[in-house]
Order: sequence, then structure tokens, then C-alpha cells
Amino acid sequence: MLATVLLSSVIDQLVPKVSSPLIQIGLGLAIAVVMGTQINIDLDPNLFLVLLIAPLLYDEAKNLNKQALWENKRPVLSLAVGLVIASALIVGFAVKWLVPSIPLAAAFALGAALGPTDAVSVASLAKQVKIPARSRNILESESIINDASGIVSFQFAIAAAVTGTFSLVGATANFFFAFLGGILVGVALGYLGNFIVRRVRSWGLENTTFHVLFEVFVPFIVYLVANALGTSGIIAVVAAGILNVVSPRTIGPSVSRMNIVSTSVWRVLAFALNGIVFVLLGTQLPRAMQRTWENVTIDNGVLIGYILGITALMLAVRFVWVFAMERLHRQRTGRMTLDELRSTAIMTLAGPKGTITLAVAFTIPFSIPQRELLLFLACGVIVVTMLLATFVVPLIAPKKEPEDVERFDEEQASIEMLRSVVEELAARQTSENRAATQMVIRAYNERIAHLKNKGDVTNESMTPLRLRANRWEHDFVLDLLEREEVDELAGYRYLKRLSRTENLLKHHADRISLQIVYLRLRTLAHAGWHRLVEALPGDDLTERVLAERDLRVRSNEHVIEKLQAELASPTSEEPAEHLSALLLEYQRLVQTARAANPSITALATSVDKAADIKRAGLRLELEAIQSSYEDGSLPRASYKRLRENVALMQMDLEDNL
Repeated sequence: MLATVLLSSVIDQLVPKVSSPLIQIGLGLAIAVVMGTQINIDLDPNLFLVLLIAPLLYDEAKNLNKQALWENKRPVLSLAVGLVIASALIVGFAVKWLVPSIPLAAAFALGAALGPTDAVSVASLAKQVKIPARSRNILESESIINDASGIVSFQFAIAAAVTGTFSLVGATANFFFAFLGGILVGVALGYLGNFIVRRVRSWGLENTTFHVLFEVFVPFIVYLVANALGTSGIIAVVAAGILNVVSPRTIGPSVSRMNIVSTSVWRVLAFALNGIVFVLLGTQLPRAMQRTWENVTIDNGVLIGYILGITALMLAVRFVWVFAMERLHRQRTGRMTLDELRSTAIMTLAGPKGTITLAVAFTIPFSIPQRELLLFLACGVIVVTMLLATFVVPLIAPKKEPEDVERFDEEQASIEMLRSVVEELAARQTSENRAATQMVIRAYNERIAHLKNKGDVTNESMTPLRLRANRWEHDFVLDLLEREEVDELAGYRYLKRLSRTENLLKHHADRISLQIVYLRLRTLAHAGWHRLVEALPGDDLTERVLAERDLRVRSNEHVIEKLQAELASPTSEEPAEHLSALLLEYQRLVQTARAANPSITALATSVDKAADIKRAGLRLELEAIQSSYEDGSLPRASYKRLRENVALMQMDLEDNL
């Protein structure tokens, strides 16, 4: 399943118009078909909730926009609590009417399980279509809160189905006790966790590993303690996540490192757990549906009709609820306008069922009559609502205007990302690395100033000239190797660097020619022989570094001669400003290489603090680019171009050490 989740992350980048949950379900189906036998995974229902659902809800609540939640608290609570309960009751009565053999409490449980909307699907949809900011914030906040209310309602309905007794007054009292008690337990445990972290930090015993593991530990212990106290563990986890009091609020280098590691760990955990649940859904769809599908007492066409009917009923209830809610918010009366109709339809269809619905559906006890049919209906509704959200919503929602990409200010986006790198480097500054950090920050400030004036993105019109210069170097080094005028290992390494540079300029993956493969094998053989015979690794390293530096100078000087000849030639088709600009770049490279002190001491201490900080800055820059691309604020073309620019700077940094 982990391998499938990894594959889905690649496919999601290649096919952005299909949501990642739908891709993962499809891959799970493919696994079930290819395996030839049904994959049977049995998990204890309580273990399933605490192992998968608790950490997912905690992470989603932790990353929720708290300001947007507070501003839209009324519509969010209306959808997340009121609509979930109303849907559970309406769907429950409808399912009981359609299939009388299903107990009413079990039918209510199915309705409650179908109440929560999927946060991952909402986030994926927001990248594809232009959803108004208020609607998007409501959908994202709703998808967190309704998970808790839906699971609590489901648990009460299942308890009634198992025991066979139900009291409206008692159930209402228990619901509020579980709900409010869960909130109090979550808040209390969150502040207790904050106290523990601060106390351990005061002893000087805290490190990044402790902090991240403790934060991962929080949702599990919150869920288990809240359940043991008779309150809702799910509500407690959501409350603790929204407050997020465990994360340190102070600013400093150690806290910055913790936050970076924590964010990365939670991002991987959330994606992996979400992906596993959807892949599990795909693998279990045949198993969950096979018995029901092969049941001769129920016609298959009727089964499909049940799924479509329940989906239509849920969407109708949601449509009416959202429309009434929006009318009350805007205090409007009279006939419905076309814009209102479209906005309501978007909010109705943009709430597909997903992870939570599947997870709680699998926890239906085997003692419940018609369990297989309930699972069949739940899986079917999940698939249908996801298909509607993926393919119908983009048809009715306002398209993201093509000119949005054209109007995208890449230079301004680059400035914002560079500023975030400067802020992070400043936060990591200590008394030991202060001078080196300030030097690197000055370099970033110069890049920002340069961006404000001219732009720091590679000029595409100079790309053909840069490729010609790269080819000149490539042919020159090959000629030196053929004439055995240069160290073979240094020559191969430089050829590999030139090939990478060429591939980055051409925007495609690394490729190694057969000629370079041959040179590599021959060079490795010679290097191994010399190591065995001379057994002087230190001297060999120094000589190789000196040989590479000398080769780089000779190669750059060769390009300088070529560019000067181009400038002097009256038949040259290259613009003079491009030739002169590239000529100045190569002259600067030669001056930098010659100015460097090639002594053994300098070579041994080349990886100094400044170089480490430069590497850290470039890594932070890559993280900022990746984060901007993932949240949809950076177009794919700009994403690739900026990453390639950073890769070139990383190569340049390593070459100049």
C-alpha cells in the first residue's frame, strides 16, 4: 500500500485534474484485480479509529485556518453539526424504507457515516477550480468539524443497534456530554502537553527528536484518555489540534528546526495515512461488494439504484440546507438568482465523502444485520460523490482564467520566497555562525534587490547561447581526454556536470551518453588501480581537486575565446548584449577560480560555515518553491524553472569550494 501511495503522488502531478483520492482508489482496484485473490485486511474497529483517524484529524485541525473558522463559525457549525444530524435522520429513514430488513439504528449509523466530507478532496478541488474564498474556508472548516460530529453520531447509532435500545432523551444527553466533555478533555490535555514540553525544555533535555515524537504522540494519548473518561475521543483530538498548544510559540534557531522537522513529518504521515485508507478502499471494494453483488435476492440494478438514490437524497438535503443558510447570511428573499444557484450547487457537490466515511463504515460490527449491504452502499456513495466532485464541479464552477497564469508575477513570488529564506536563516543564527550567516543573508538581499530591478529568472532568449557555450566546453574537454592532456577522473566529473547543466537548460531529466558511460567505466578502472598501487587517498584527493579546478579554468577560457570571436565576427547572429553578458559571466568564473587559494590547507577546510549556511539557504529555497507549488500559488512552468535555477546554484556552489 505504501508503494501504491508513492505511485499515486507521481500520477497526481502528471494528471492534476483527477483528485488524488480517486487515483488511490483506482490503484487499489488495480491491485485487487492483478492479485487475483481478494485482499483480506481485518482491523479491530477501535484500533482503526485510534491508529488512522485520530492522527489524521489532529493534523487537519492543527493546520486549520483559525481566523477563517471564527469568522464563519455559524455556517460551519450549521453544516458540521446540524446538517450531519439532519442527514443521518433523513438518510436513515430512507434506507429503512428501501430495505426493511436493515434495523433503523443501523440505517441511522449509515446516514451518520455519510455525513463527514473529505478534507483532502476539498483541498484537491480548490486547486483545480475557482471557489470563492468564503465558500472554500467554510468547506475546509466544515470537513474538520463534521468528522467529529459524524463519528459521534455514528457511535451512538451503532450502540443503539447493538443493544437494541434507544432513548431520545438519553441519547441527547449523552451526545452533549460526549461532545462538550471531549472539548474540555482535549483542551486540558493540550495544555498539559504544553506544560510538559516547557518543563522538559527548562531542564535542557529537549531536542528535535523529543519534540516531534511527543507531538506525534499527542493525538493517540488524547483519544485514549478521552475515551477512557467516557467522552468523545474524536472531539478531544480535534479540540487539541485546533488549539495546538503543544507547539512552542517562542522564536529561535532550535524552535525553527523543530517546526521544519515537525511540518515535514506530519506532511508525510498525513499523506501516507490518507493514501493508505483510500488504497484500502480500492482493494476492499470488490470484497465489500462481491457478496452483495452476487446475492440473488437483490437485483444488481436495484443495488445501483439504491446508491444513486441515497446520493441524490443526500445532495438534495445538502443543497436545501446550504441555500437556506446562504439566504439567511445575506438576508435575502425572493427568487433565486443564477449566481446563487451556481454557488449553492458548488458547495453541495464540493463536499464528497472519503476517508472518515470509509473508516467508520469498516467499524460496523459483524453482528449488525445486513452489514455487507451497508458497506456496499457506503462504498458506492463515496465513489459517486468523488466522481461528481472531480468531473462535475469543474463544469459548473468558474474556471481559473488562463490569463491568471500570464499575469502571474514570477519575480514577486521569487522575492517572497527569498524573504522567507532570509527570515529562516536569521532565526537559525547563533553566536558561532553569526558572521557567516550575515554574509549569506547579504547575498540573498542582493538577489532580492536585483529581482526588484531586473528579475532573477534565467532569460529564456539567452538559453540557445548558453547551450552553445556548454557544447563548446563539452567538445573541448572531450578533445583533451582523447589526447590524454587531462586527468581522466577530473575530465569525467566535469563532463557529467556539463551534461547536467545542459539538461537543466533544456528542461528534461538527466541523460548520460554512451560516450560518457565508456569514459566513466575506463576512469573508474584507472582510479581503482591507482588506489591499490599508491594507497595515497589524501594526496589523490588533493590532486584531483586541483586538476578539476585547472580543467574548469581552461574550459572557461576556451569559451571566452569563442565568445570574443563571436563578438568580433560581423556575421554573428547572436545579439551583442547577450554575447557580452555571457562573456562577463565566464570571465567572473575564471577570476573566482584563480583567486581561490589552492593550498592543501584550504582544500581540507573548504566546507566551512559559510558554505554550510549557503547549502542550508538553497535547501530552504527549494522547500519554499515546493510549498508554493503544492498550495497552488506557483504555476508548474515557474516551479520547474525556479527549481532548475536553484539546482544550477547548488552545482556552482559545490564547484567553487
